[in-house]
Amino acid sequence: MDKNDFLIPINGLTNGKTVYSYTVNKEFFESYGNVEIHDAALRITAEVEKSGQYVGIDCHMEGDVTVECDRCLDPLSLPVDVTALLSLKFGGGTEQEEDDSSGREVIRLSPDNAEFDLAQVIYDYVCLSLPQRRYHPEGGCNEKVLEYLRTGISVPGAEEAAQNSPFASLKTFFDN
Repeated sequence: MDKNDFLIPINGLTNGKTVYSYTVNKEFFESYGNVEIHDAALRITAEVEKSGQYVGIDCHMEGDVTVECDRCLDPLSLPVDVTALLSLKFGGGTEQEEDDSSGREVIRLSPDNAEFDLAQVIYDYVCLSLPQRRYHPEGGCNEKVLEYLRTGISVPGAEEAAQNSPFASLKTFFDN
């Protein structure tokens, strides 16, 4: 999958609405070097509205991505349902700002841009929509891994090393 598949021709747009549909899979995220997302099946719908100099993009991303569970490291499928509301404005560099009146993210493009690359927007919004803590619902984790975690890990010689530590004598310091 090529990132150039997500280019929207701004100069070629006619006034009115145009709908673009894309499919995103794991190769898309691999092209960004993302190692957290192991698989993806996302449907992207971008509704582009042009009216004179105004270009608005309503991009809806929906589907599932597969990541590792933070508890058991087994595959975990997470739903994605996020919408990006963008307004493209021309002139004044490439800084981004939020348009308070419409709640859209304003992206400034140079006047000579003939197309807009939606790939980075898709990548950013999908990654930001994922929860920070990713784990199976109660009872869904791999029980063998959870049992191993409950019993703890014993390291040979750890007790002896703790007794020979220069800080071992400080244990009794507050006992008085």
